[in-house]
Amino acid sequence: MVTGDGAYIKKINRSIILQKIIEHGFVSRAELSKITGLNKATISVQVVDLLDEKLVCETQQEHNAVGRRPIMLSINGDAGYVLGIDLDYMEIQYRISDLQGKEIETNTVKLGTENYEEIVNILIKQIKKYKQKYANCHYGLVQTIIGVHGTVNNDQSILFVPRYQWRNKNLKSDIESELDVNISIENTANLSVYAERVYKHHHSNNLLAIVLSSGIGAGIMNNGNLVKGNDGYAGEIGHMIISPFGKACKCGNHGCWELYAAEPAVFSSLAEKLDRPNLTHKDLKQLIAEKDPTTCEEMKTFISYVSIGLNNMINSYNPETIVLNSELLYLFPNAIDEIEKNLQSSVSVYRQIVLSDLGRNAIVLGACALGIQNFLEVQEVTFKSGD
Repeated sequence: MVTGDGAYIKKINRSIILQKIIEHGFVSRAELSKITGLNKATISVQVVDLLDEKLVCETQQEHNAVGRRPIMLSINGDAGYVLGIDLDYMEIQYRISDLQGKEIETNTVKLGTENYEEIVNILIKQIKKYKQKYANCHYGLVQTIIGVHGTVNNDQSILFVPRYQWRNKNLKSDIESELDVNISIENTANLSVYAERVYKHHHSNNLLAIVLSSGIGAGIMNNGNLVKGNDGYAGEIGHMIISPFGKACKCGNHGCWELYAAEPAVFSSLAEKLDRPNLTHKDLKQLIAEKDPTTCEEMKTFISYVSIGLNNMINSYNPETIVLNSELLYLFPNAIDEIEKNLQSSVSVYRQIVLSDLGRNAIVLGACALGIQNFLEVQEVTFKSGD
């Protein structure tokens, strides 16, 4: 039996109702009562409050049956907006979503500096522009979530960003000291696995999302909960050692996985072998289509290294679903089949390995979804589809 004061129970019921409205998109009061198990009187009182607060809106459903058309409830998407930011190496992606998780605008800006203070100023100026642009709606810009490609403490301070060589930075405080905004900092791999859960793999409670881009990170969900570790550093698998006494890494170790299976490793090796210093993804796609032997051999080596690290992760976490987010793997035919051929150990047990449908938008999608969840104070959000 659940006990507690009236205000606490009301808050719990409100959260349940909002979560179910998000999940179903459009739902009637009667359906809400059936879904949640709350009586109709409780539903009615809560809905009145949510309507007054402009968080939900009503729509009369069109139908051909005889009788009164049901009034459907949905989240009022235009009541407020969230900003998701992917602070990647030498570029920043910004995405604005409404409270229904729908994309309003997405912009990517290239950076000409690695300097922390200069990048902070760039972020402050852009966030300020978005805040002003969306100030006229009921709640304005309600949340800003910034994804960082590095280790983020549980207190949201940054321990280390390897590509930038930033150590012990408090990005949240540095921005909030200049702007009156609600800022949260999160590791990008955690945002990626959150996006996969919210938009695609709703029913996978043991989910592993691995991002192979400028570095390698893992977002880990165990029994539906995000695994962050004691200090918040879980998932820094790019610095898992797969080659003892191998290449030197900026983290201080040798033989880290991302030195062999992240994008820069592939492009650097191919640039040297082909004597083409400025290779792009488009060039690589063309070389693979032409079955260039050097490129195909390099991609097979890349897939072998991906498989080695993946085998370690499978044995460590026994995931149900593994989602690989890699632009390079998309370019190579039957990449998943090739990876699975390398995973023949009798103790490497998993259900499925898939390529992410969300691609490079996964981080900002996860950031926006998390911003919506935080603002509406619900346990989780589920949207029908993503990018």
